Amino acid sequence: MFNLLSTEEKDCIHQYAALSEEQGKLHPAILELAYTKQWFKLFVPASYGGPQLLLPEILRMEEALAAEDGSLAWTVTLCSGAGWFAGFLDPGLAAEIFSDPQVCFAGSGAVAGTAVESETGYTINGYWKYASGALHATVFTANCQLLDHNHNPLKDDAGNQVIRSFILKKEEVELVPGWSYFGLVATGSHAFEVKDLQVPANRTFQINENIKLNSPGFDYPFLQMAETTLAVNSAGMSAHFLTLAADSFRSRSGLKRYTQDQVKFFETELSSCSEALKEARTNFYTTFDASWLQLTEENKIDKELLDAVSLSSRKLAHIARQITDTLYPYCGLEAARKETEINRVWRDIHTASQHSLLTFLQ
Repeated sequence: MFNLLSTEEKDCIHQYAALSEEQGKLHPAILELAYTKQWFKLFVPASYGGPQLLLPEILRMEEALAAEDGSLAWTVTLCSGAGWFAGFLDPGLAAEIFSDPQVCFAGSGAVAGTAVESETGYTINGYWKYASGALHATVFTANCQLLDHNHNPLKDDAGNQVIRSFILKKEEVELVPGWSYFGLVATGSHAFEVKDLQVPANRTFQINENIKLNSPGFDYPFLQMAETTLAVNSAGMSAHFLTLAADSFRSRSGLKRYTQDQVKFFETELSSCSEALKEARTNFYTTFDASWLQLTEENKIDKELLDAVSLSSRKLAHIARQITDTLYPYCGLEAARKETEINRVWRDIHTASQHSLLTFLQ
């Protein structure tokens, strides 16, 4: 299932994952690996120096990374996902940004800023939380509500607020430390803010509109792209937990005190959880792959199929968390010690489960 990474890559991730958590950011050795393998540029087309992978490949890669370390996978997912915006950027701006071999996008999906059009571009103010990878990002993306010169909200023909996305450079933003959560610690998902920042007009873009590149995949709907990439993170972390849970139970000092029936009960629970994850994962990929195939063959995706992709994504994430909670009580007190690998994975899964796109099954 997770043979997309070499033994050397897995060894590097395992060697430095705990140190990354201690430092609250990805360890330099892991960052160097990510730069070398272009993990932060998974969506970036070859014309901008990226690997130009397609979403079906990217999902499998992100799941494989999550099966090794949650913080690394989550950072890669969010940063490379923001790099998907390459398809909608002004070509001159994109060429400039992607000329940096260590380019990395961070940002927020929240509309937490305002932009007032000026003679040369826009004046931006705002404060955005949860920018995974902020500590090594070279570019930040931020959503803003457009205001007129009197600072009144602009509306479109349907009466909706006009929202635009903007590109901000790292030297233009101020990081605001605040990522103090108990999981995904090494993502360094801090906040950032700008005050009266002047940016040129070519710094704004709209996703899924006015695609600037003749490359496949940029017309896949952003919502389902986000949901699927987050879901595979939960799946990968849960698969990691399954392996660790089995090892923990079988190595517990009190194992000899268990009856054969008790051991058999655990093995049945473990098997049931493994099958539940496998089934949810199979359904997820079957549904997603069908949507991708329809897009490539018909240049559209039926609404019913998109809804099915969303539902299968949330179901996969929910199953991943549920089976983790089912097996956790069998793992012993070591699983509650924050320095252990299994505790780190448990915390990462539960932190990932709080993302708003994964909350409800409806």
